[in-house]
Amino acid sequence: MDEDGVLDDWVLARARRARPRVCFLPTASGDAEGYVERFMEAFGPRDCEAAVLPLFRREHDDEELRELLLAQDVVYVGGGNTANLLAVWRTHGVDRILREAYERGTLLCGVSAGANCWAEASHTDSFGPLTHLPDGLGILPGSVCPHYDSEPGRRPSYQAAVAAGRLPGGWAVEDGAALLFENGEPAEAVSRRPGAAVHRVEPDGQGGTRETPVACRMLPGEG
Repeated sequence: MDEDGVLDDWVLARARRARPRVCFLPTASGDAEGYVERFMEAFGPRDCEAAVLPLFRREHDDEELRELLLAQDVVYVGGGNTANLLAVWRTHGVDRILREAYERGTLLCGVSAGANCWAEASHTDSFGPLTHLPDGLGILPGSVCPHYDSEPGRRPSYQAAVAAGRLPGGWAVEDGAALLFENGEPAEAVSRRPGAAVHRVEPDGQGGTRETPVACRMLPGEG
């Protein structure tokens, strides 16, 4: 959920239906009420059917949970603790359902932990200090690093992990930018503010990394 809603509109425009069903998973924040309220304030007025799936106070049995997620056109995952998110999803079988939803055409997206979770591995502060987490869902190949430009230490720590082989090469995303994948390959990179970028980070074969910027299309209405 961005401040001006530009990226939210971009996401909705890529759903398979004109008036998509959008389900928010606030698991990474422990289903924080304030985060849920922010989601509903952002998506409730939009031309979509907005819903929230809590797991810490679960309301659905296994079949209802599966039916709910498979009925969605967009699954939007909030930020927080990536490691906790993955553990809770696996406990409730949500990881398997989301893979099935993806294979049926549901658009999976999110911010911070909600971006990390889809890849094979990620760069995270789930354990306090910045570190590597080779434990993602693996729907996307490689690794993801969010907040590449906004949090101290993110860039050098991610590059060091990739250079040392602790993380596979992947995608570093600055705040205000987004990257769309189709069939596991990058299809479109966009930005909601001038200067926000996406980078491909790979080992350079000489003990370091190679950082390649991805061309981002500036979205209408950005600040």
